[in-house]
Amino acid sequence: MSADGTEEPTRSVLSSGTTAVIGAGVMGETLISGLVRGGHDPASLLVVEKRVDRAAVLAERYGVRVVDDLAAVAVADTVALVVKPQDMSEVLAEVHDHVAPGQLVVSLAAGITTAFIEARLRPGVAVVRVMPNTPALVDEGMAAISPGSHCDVEHLARAEAMLAVTGKVLRVPEKQQDAVTAISGSGPAYLFFVVESMIEAGVHLGLPRSTATELVVQTVVGSAKLLRETGEHPTVLREQVTSPGGTTAAAIRELEDHKVRAAFITAMEAARNRSVDLARSEE
Repeated sequence: MSADGTEEPTRSVLSSGTTAVIGAGVMGETLISGLVRGGHDPASLLVVEKRVDRAAVLAERYGVRVVDDLAAVAVADTVALVVKPQDMSEVLAEVHDHVAPGQLVVSLAAGITTAFIEARLRPGVAVVRVMPNTPALVDEGMAAISPGSHCDVEHLARAEAMLAVTGKVLRVPEKQQDAVTAISGSGPAYLFFVVESMIEAGVHLGLPRSTATELVVQTVVGSAKLLRETGEHPTVLREQVTSPGGTTAAAIRELEDHKVRAAFITAMEAARNRSVDLARSEE
């Protein structure tokens, strides 16, 4: 079952047709790697990458065809745009004549709306907007997908299948995508920031850095697994660790005194607002 309770896309949905990936940075390679591991035939993957050295690495590592001409996407059933938001207008202008109705365009660019992409492609092209995150590198990603105005159920199933090979997929209304960007899209950075801070605290308290790192990383991994496997509300799990008058209670009091909870909310509002700004700057 998918995250919204619908049936998971079948392997035939995943494996059918040619998929072109435009952009082979960290997230682009993550998608390519996930598709190959998930059963997609490397011969049916087409990667557009203009850096010669990078193209050679990808071709050798995954056995995919790598080209530097965006016109090649005309043969693809699905075109994944894995480019920076500020580069989207230029890329869409280059692919305009090579993408037609019947093809599916999947965008992984933060802040770029389906309407923005549809307006720069031929009328009727189906577009799906995706907000992924970097844990997809280890098949623990969280991707939220939203359909554009020309999408049907089959288009959504294809996009869902593409992202499901690198983690979980959730369908959301597009109006929620800026909030998704702030929560799960940027979320790994917040957690890494917390991990950094806890390691530094361990060193300050007299632990060797390697010991502090192992303690913190395993604590984060174990806590996340506890959340997922028990299904308990985080408040319940926190209270189970927090004995009255104990060490954890003393630490939580300091976090509350320093308004850490409020700081997280403010930080995520800032991320949401920046996502909105990115879309407006491209209009």
